[in-house]
Amino acid sequence: MSADEGLSVTDETVETIDTEAAAVEPAAVAVATVETPAPTVETTATAKVPTRSRRAGQPIQTVGRRKEAIVRVRLVPGTGKFLLNGRELENYFPSKVHQQSVKEPLVIVEKVDQFDVFANLRGGGTTGQAGGLRLAIARALIENDPDDRPALKKAGFLTRDARATERKKYGLKKARKAPQYSKR
Repeated sequence: MSADEGLSVTDETVETIDTEAAAVEPAAVAVATVETPAPTVETTATAKVPTRSRRAGQPIQTVGRRKEAIVRVRLVPGTGKFLLNGRELENYFPSKVHQQSVKEPLVIVEKVDQFDVFANLRGGGTTGQAGGLRLAIARALIENDPDDRPALKKAGFLTRDARATERKKYGLKKARKAPQYSKR
């Protein structure tokens, strides 16, 4: 037996191989074109995002900042009592201007006697602390009742006052005050 006899291929065998391939090819195409339905994913455009709901009687905690002051407030249903760093409002802020400023958010939404305010005030001076306390109370009122937001926003109680002391620059006496200039 020679090497040519084992490897010889006649025209007849080539034709049978071609017809077998042709017979297999349409079936493969048919399998490839069969589509399975994709799983349907249901999306609802009207899905409501759940809002934060408060359980009755739960304290509401918020933070307010102004200048260097940081104020943490707990708003609890009560009788309108203020306790600031363990002291009454009148003792902590002797100035009537600061007392009125702190109470303004409660007056706007007409809930002065419905909540007790417990606050921890740190840093800054009296004006900064009063401003931070006012912002924190306004934020707490919104968490309690989101319907109060338009009135508080219109009054400007929800806007964080970003003004702070400008730093001193070298070569100047203060942030912008230059030393006296002498021409001669």
